[in-house]
Amino acid sequence: MQNSKLMQGFTKFAVKLGNQIHLRSLRDAFATIMPLYILAGLAVLLNNTVFTWIFKGKALERIQYWGVVITNGTLNISGILIAGLIGYQLAKNRKFTNPLASAMVSIATLIVMMPNTVQVIPDVAKKAVSVSAVMPFSNLGTGAMFSGVIVGLLATEMFVKLSQIKALHINLGQNIPPAVGQSFDVLIPILIVISFFAVISAMLNNMAGMNLINLITTFIQEPLRHVGTSLWGTILLYSLGNLLWLFGIHQTVIYSSILEPLLIVNITQNIVAYQAHKAIPNIINVSLVQSFGLIGGSGCTLCLLIAVFLVSKNKAARTVGKLAVAPGIFNINEPVIFGYPIVYNISMAIPFVLIPSLGILISYTATTLGLMSPCVIQVPWTTPVFLSSFLATAGDWRAVIVQLIVVVLGVLIYIPFVKMNDAVVVAQAGN
Repeated sequence: MQNSKLMQGFTKFAVKLGNQIHLRSLRDAFATIMPLYILAGLAVLLNNTVFTWIFKGKALERIQYWGVVITNGTLNISGILIAGLIGYQLAKNRKFTNPLASAMVSIATLIVMMPNTVQVIPDVAKKAVSVSAVMPFSNLGTGAMFSGVIVGLLATEMFVKLSQIKALHINLGQNIPPAVGQSFDVLIPILIVISFFAVISAMLNNMAGMNLINLITTFIQEPLRHVGTSLWGTILLYSLGNLLWLFGIHQTVIYSSILEPLLIVNITQNIVAYQAHKAIPNIINVSLVQSFGLIGGSGCTLCLLIAVFLVSKNKAARTVGKLAVAPGIFNINEPVIFGYPIVYNISMAIPFVLIPSLGILISYTATTLGLMSPCVIQVPWTTPVFLSSFLATAGDWRAVIVQLIVVVLGVLIYIPFVKMNDAVVVAQAGN
């Protein structure tokens, strides 16, 4: 009875956390922007591998321009893109009637909070010089992602609340185009929100010589990212997310809402560093977690399917395995989660949570020891096993060997639990 109450309480808490409007808006925004990151990764991969095999000299420089402009239009403006997407998604989740206006306000507010004078290093100079009225990619792209998240949330909340005050509405009547009417309806809230943040920006600049981007990066983004995406921080959060599946709650409650945004920042930094031929800063990133901790889906259930085919004598389990193997190759494992099942199956709890953590630990160790290259390309989470590790590391065959080791160990760990589950099913049928 006590365990049942504890499980119910934990389930309610997890569901409530997953439905929290700000976390849900973050999840929706990052899901929307994901194709751009994958495109950027593909462009960087081709620029630095395939194109270098085919072209040389000026021809290589010309063809690589394609990848450079794609990076500029995706990663290098990801901060302002995420601000607009969060503004839109949060407003939509708030049931606000004009979410596009919220997106516009979020982007404008983020620009308002950026410095008007920046330090740049011209090609002809060896030291930085101050330049006014420019926006470098360092303030628009991955370096501004957390600023975009925070500004998107704050500006949208303020804008939506002000827009609900009828005294601030300007009604031009019925005989005007709807778009014009909507614009004037939120004119005063837009003026207030952007002006308010402009005052804060001016105060930071004039009194402290700083700007919001620097403040958030220094005191929020980097500390949070280093803790959340450390080896043990990632394993803890990812394991907790997988644990939720045992209670029938999708692991995205923890993973997509809390951990994945941090991991995406890490892979975007890696992509930029790889493109610039600089040292790769982050071993832990979204591609590593997905390639080595998501083999067949949450819980590395492709290993479970192989174990089922090898040792299971339960007809139902083998039937589910046959149906689940095709989607499992593409890391879609709901048929296993609910058909085998994993949900509320205590026999599967240990391997389901343990094996993904083991995959992350092994790949991290291999990267640290130089036995495989770090992950520098974001690949779609549906990329099949072995191809995912090869692409994520920009074509390092050693990563495929490491992934194979994880698969073999995963199968070996699952085997005794598959046998145990068979015995449990037989005992339950006998009762």
